[in-house]
Formats: sequence, C-alpha cells, structure tokens
Amino acid sequence: MGVLPFPSVLPHWTEMDFWDGYDMSQQKLIIIGGGFAGCEAAWQAARRGISVVLHEMRPTKLTAAHTGGGLAELVCSNSLGSLDPVSAPGLLKEEMRQLGSLILSAAEGARVPAGAALAVDRDVFSRKITEVIAHHPNIAVIREEAKGIPPDTTVIVATGPLTSELLADAIQQETRSEHLYFHDAISPIIDTESINLDITFRASRYNKGGDDYLNCPMDEKQYDTFYEALLLAEKVTLKDFEKIPYFEACLPIEVLAERGRQTPRFGPMKPVGLIDPKTGREPYAVVQLRVENQFGSCYNMVGFQTKLKWPEQKRVFRMIPGLEAAEFLRLGSIHRNTFINSPRVLSETLQVRTRPGLLMAGQIVGVEGYVESAAIGGLAGLYAARMLRGRGLIVPPKTTAHGALTQYITQSHPAFFQPINTNFGLFPPLEACGKINKALRHQKIVDRALGDFSQWITQYKILADISQ
Repeated sequence: MGVLPFPSVLPHWTEMDFWDGYDMSQQKLIIIGGGFAGCEAAWQAARRGISVVLHEMRPTKLTAAHTGGGLAELVCSNSLGSLDPVSAPGLLKEEMRQLGSLILSAAEGARVPAGAALAVDRDVFSRKITEVIAHHPNIAVIREEAKGIPPDTTVIVATGPLTSELLADAIQQETRSEHLYFHDAISPIIDTESINLDITFRASRYNKGGDDYLNCPMDEKQYDTFYEALLLAEKVTLKDFEKIPYFEACLPIEVLAERGRQTPRFGPMKPVGLIDPKTGREPYAVVQLRVENQFGSCYNMVGFQTKLKWPEQKRVFRMIPGLEAAEFLRLGSIHRNTFINSPRVLSETLQVRTRPGLLMAGQIVGVEGYVESAAIGGLAGLYAARMLRGRGLIVPPKTTAHGALTQYITQSHPAFFQPINTNFGLFPPLEACGKINKALRHQKIVDRALGDFSQWITQYKILADISQ
C-alpha cells in the first residue's frame, strides 16, 4: 500500500467540520497523537498492512512542555526505566521486544550510559522514530491539530497528558465522563562543562551499572542550608486548582521538602549505596545527575522535578555542591496532565464502551511512564488491526506485564483510580509456592509471564499477519 491521498494544502477546519476534508471511505485507521503511544500504535497496525493516518498537531501548535515537532519527543526524563530482566519494567520491555516494538528498537539505537537504566539521547531517539514513521508506506502523517474525533471510522486517541482543550472536550463528550487532572513536573538539564568535577564523584548505587551518574555530595550543614532555601523559594502559583493531585512517583522536589526535613533524603537525595571516594563514606545527602545525550554534553537532575520560578531554580540549585556555576540548558517547569477514568470508560481491549470503534492509549488512559505508554499504544494498534481484519481481540494474560497493566487500568475500582507505572504489585500472586524471598518470587513472576506471553503470541498468531 502507498501513502494515502490527501490534499496538498490542508483546509482551515472549524471544530464542527474538522473531518469533512477527509474521504472516510479510504481510511482504515486514524490515530490522533504522535507521542510514544501513537507512534507505537501506528507501527504495529501499519506493519500488519493497515493504512494508517497519524495526526500530530506539532509543530503547528506546541504544548506547554514540547519544544519541537519531532515524533515521540521526550519532555521529562530521558530515561525509559530499568533494564533489569528481573524487574517489572524490564519484563515489560522484554514483552515489547517480542512484539517487535519500534520504541524499544529506536531507544536501543539512541542509548546513552545510565547504569542499569535505558536512557537515550532524546534528539537522536525522536529523529529515528520520526524517520521510520514518515517513510513507512502504510502511514500518512498529518501535521494539524485535531479539533474533534472523526465519526464512523476506527480511531485511536493517543494524545497523551497534554491533550489540547478542543480535543479534550471532544473526548469528554465521547466518553460521557469527567476528566481527572494532575500536574507533572520537569527536571532541569545542566551543561556538563559548568559542573565542578572536582567536587562531584562518579558512581551508581551499590556499584550497579558502573559509574554512569555524577553525584553531588552534601554534608549535614550544606543539606540544611539547601533545604531551608528550597522551602522559602518562590513557586509558580496555579490559579485553576486549589489542590494539586500530583502523581506520587513524580513529585516536585519542593513538595517533597514540604513533607518534612528528611523526606528528600529518603527520596531522590538518598545517599545509601554511594561512597564518596574523597572521604570513603556515604555523604549525608546527594543530588544525582544523569547523562542526557550520547555526547555527554549535558546532565539531568535526577528526581528534581520542580515548580519553582526560573530565577529561584538558578539561585537555589546553584547551592548544591558542584553546581555553583551551573549553566541550565533547560529549567524545570510544570504542566497539566490529563487522563480519563478508564475503569468506567474502557473495556479490556481499550475500546470505549459506548463506541467500540474508538480506542484509547497512552498516558491518557492512566498509565505512567514512557514505556508503559508505548506498550499500551502497541496493544491498541494490534487490536485496531485485528478489528479491521475481522479477527477477535484477545487480551494478553493477566500474568504478563501487558496483561497486568491492562487489568489495572480497566478493572480497578473507579472511585479510587489513579495513574500508575508497571510494578510487581499489579501481577496476580504465584500459585502454591509457599513463602519465598523477594528475589526468587520476582524471578518466578518473570518466568511465568514470559512463558504465558509467548504462548499468547503463538496461540493467537499475534505475529502471523505482519507484512512490513
């Protein structure tokens, strides 16, 4: 199949007639959103011979966090999480590899040192994804804001946490539900040449993964001074919310500080497992820096998501030993994150209950993390392809990482639903294995998952219809 025919000059749509410019009879699958979930969905459907239209509003219209028009642009951390094969994130990645994930393939080609984590050069990564999607013969990319959801066709909405207001309104109408909102915070990025390497030291906790992190050590007095400055620093005021329901795994550093003097030391500033070679001891606290690109020219402040005003960020963060002359290539910021109450709205196959031809994927369904978003996007693309081929939609077993994540977002109690990363707490317990230590239990969960996932792929011929 070739690229679908579209007008060379896009019309200026209104909200009501936005999709009138398209010939619905020729379109098989429309995907709205060119982030991790949308790109993975497009890839999985297109390689099964489905004609795909991928709609991305950038760079015509940017979000509060994106800076360019590249597909799958990373806006927060450049880490895609743990590669440990006996971890929930590592297991999810392995399952995605078995499905031929585009996101993981590109990530491995853009990898930068980050200990036991899969971190990428964000520019190289986005460029790889953009090139693959743009040159796939079954995918047409349209660069215009989608102001509504097209009727009478198969659609995947994968617009992510920064969904535009017009599309958010359309989603709310389609799902007949209220949206939930929380705010996500972005960590600063620092120019490597401005870091004082005479003060910092290289190490990963417990020597796992080598010496990929730069660590800024603090003694107790330095920590107390920094902590007080953090509490008193001016913060961005959000006028539209009185209470900000932050995602607990991505709290701004100043919000952590407000919970108590020791809270940061048990979070991102935890010194445990890090020995300063200059003293031979663990520091009282540390600030870890993780390399941002393949050239090592910039570093991300790990766990330092923040809503401090920009001048305050420079003032306070330069109090950290080793960062006295830090040049910030990107300062931290906050942005709205939107997600639906998926247990009320979606079936196990990610279809909107009131409109089966509409599927939803990515962070908007209540998963957290780049890889989780891509994994759910991949499933949505797979389901859409099978729908359009007249085949049944079979959910991966709940014993697998994909299945456990799907079960959480579609079967949780709607009154208490909150976004989540993949973790072993989502998996069903092992059967009749008695009391065993955590490491062995995790290994058994992984072994069971990989066996069941492989069987699912084989039994339902998940890879049999791949033509591209």
